[in-house]
Amino acid sequence: MKSIYSVTQVNSYIRNMFTQDFMLQSICVRGEVSNCKYHSSGHIYFTLKDERGTIACVMFAGSRAGLSFRLSQGQQVVVEGSIDVYERDGKYQMYAKSVTQDGVGLLYEKFERLKAELLEMGMFDAQYKQPIPQYIGTLGVVTAQTGAAVRDIIQIASRRNPYVQIILYPAIVQGEAAPASIINGIHALTAKGVDVIIVGRGGGSIEDLWAFNEREVAQAIFDCPIPIISAVGHETDTTIADFAADMRAPTPSAAAELAVYEYSRLEEKMEEYAAALLRGMMGRCQSCRMRAQRMAALLRAGSPAGRLKQNQTYALRLEERLQAAMKENLLRKKHRFALYTEKLKGLSPLEKLNQGFSFVTNAEGKTMTDIEQTAVGELLTIHMKNGTVKARTEEKERVER
Repeated sequence: MKSIYSVTQVNSYIRNMFTQDFMLQSICVRGEVSNCKYHSSGHIYFTLKDERGTIACVMFAGSRAGLSFRLSQGQQVVVEGSIDVYERDGKYQMYAKSVTQDGVGLLYEKFERLKAELLEMGMFDAQYKQPIPQYIGTLGVVTAQTGAAVRDIIQIASRRNPYVQIILYPAIVQGEAAPASIINGIHALTAKGVDVIIVGRGGGSIEDLWAFNEREVAQAIFDCPIPIISAVGHETDTTIADFAADMRAPTPSAAAELAVYEYSRLEEKMEEYAAALLRGMMGRCQSCRMRAQRMAALLRAGSPAGRLKQNQTYALRLEERLQAAMKENLLRKKHRFALYTEKLKGLSPLEKLNQGFSFVTNAEGKTMTDIEQTAVGELLTIHMKNGTVKARTEEKERVER
């Protein structure tokens, strides 16, 4: 009787067979991505297919660190990993450890060789970079006529400054005709005399962006007399055009922000400048007015009429001081005169006479102060308070004191 196995046993047996096959534990498979789903857990589920078959694939979240791009429908990729059986469903699938876009390796090597060559030539040196004008009137754009890139540039540039004129050169940005189209766009906008040129496109694979890695495009950007901002792909995408351009923007939207100044901020700044200018003018006017007043005062003081007025004022002050000095001097002299008058009163003979005293004079009118000055029988005159008396000397008697 034949042995009977359970489903689990059969799936486990098949899984062991896959595990023991060395080739299936490390294998690279080329195919087109389809049914790609990013799970909330971080795992990626997708299917690889070619003309005749398909194989289910899963990339766990722990293996996604080496994935430099986002998997999407229709991409041609090379998946490295192992093939094993999922016992629960009895299905085999590929467990991806790394995923690269088909042909990326060769293109990357070509990119690095050209980058090193142009770097050695000095095409990327900072001394050749032209400054981006702060205020522009015309913006040239070399990109596809349709797509998110041109929409983003127009929307952001118009929002920041509606007065900036945008001139679009509808270039081919992917495929064999792309390099020549991009170069023609740069030349056409240069002839237009725009202020700044944005050269770029939206994101994509390295093959999609390859036109911006061509030597001819880099040379046209380097030779352009007008400042060029390169805006190719997403922030993680880097092309030769980015190094050759005068400035690199991570996205087309960022390029529009770098190229076009914000008009509202300029208005605010101009209002601040106007207010500062007005304050400065008012202060200057006030300073000039005060200086004019000082000069007018000096002119008035230095003019003949002014000097005459000053001299008149000075003369009036001298007159006032003289009058005051005269009054003070006269007052002092009056005081001294009063003192002298009082002293004279004390010495006045009349005062003495009023006090009961009298004096005697001889016939010649000389005052007699000594008995020796008269002789007996001599006629004398006695002066009193209210008159004189005639007398004759009858007798003399000396009194010792």
